[in-house]
Amino acid sequence: MDKNFFGWSLTQRDPDTIKQLMPFWEFLYKYYFRVQTSGWENIPDGQVLLVGSHNGGIAAPDMVMMMYDWFRRFGTERLAYGLMHPIAWTAYQGVTSMAAKTGAIRANPNMAIKAIESGASVLVYPGGAEDVFRPYTERNKIKFVGRKGFIKLALRYSLPIVPLISKGAHESIFVIADLYEDVKKLHKQGLFPWIFDLDPKTFPIYLGLPWGLALGPLPNIPLPVPMTTRVCKPIYFDNYGVEASFDRAYVQKCFDRVVNQMQQELDILYLDKRTAKNW
Repeated sequence: MDKNFFGWSLTQRDPDTIKQLMPFWEFLYKYYFRVQTSGWENIPDGQVLLVGSHNGGIAAPDMVMMMYDWFRRFGTERLAYGLMHPIAWTAYQGVTSMAAKTGAIRANPNMAIKAIESGASVLVYPGGAEDVFRPYTERNKIKFVGRKGFIKLALRYSLPIVPLISKGAHESIFVIADLYEDVKKLHKQGLFPWIFDLDPKTFPIYLGLPWGLALGPLPNIPLPVPMTTRVCKPIYFDNYGVEASFDRAYVQKCFDRVVNQMQQELDILYLDKRTAKNW
């Protein structure tokens, strides 16, 4: 296993790098994506587990804009780390080296535990690649593909879950379809070995920059579309502790509650006429 797995990325967060990037993020926020945001008063004091649904390919511009909002409101003193897909640490090492300086850590249960036990809040996008590359027709859907690890963390460490949702970022690329199952069959015939060595769980076909038509989870440059982000009210559960985190039925119940509540909030966001005027 590489050095990232054993916690290297947890030591790389650099407040000076974050401060240097703020003017660039501010330009993207104000002029490129023209972000409208709300709900930041919903974040309680202390540690939280931020749980988001992200959009727009590997660039995930809504995630970056959420990070900018966090830093401009809380500075670099309120410690927070964001879980980044393991593929990124293998395939895009130049990017992840910089991302680690802004607080990105490898998406791994042990890394999340280390971050929480260090006193930090943690940002997680449970849907991963399947979420960020979901087809355009599913742009208004919460897609966590059954991943419940974040629920177990919240229960084990008694953390409130703060949902993050967004609208618009999924139009920064146009995902036509996910060809994963079809390509998986071709892989068994000896084709596409390079991508399946990384185990991406998705193989999108999409229209976007810089490729025009892209096949596979390739990095992208997001189009300058307006975005709306929203921080929802925190979710507290009835029971916490290690025992609760091992109760499969209870974990499922909590997972369903989070997904359903986030879907309701996202439906409201898409129907909100105040944000619809830009679409």
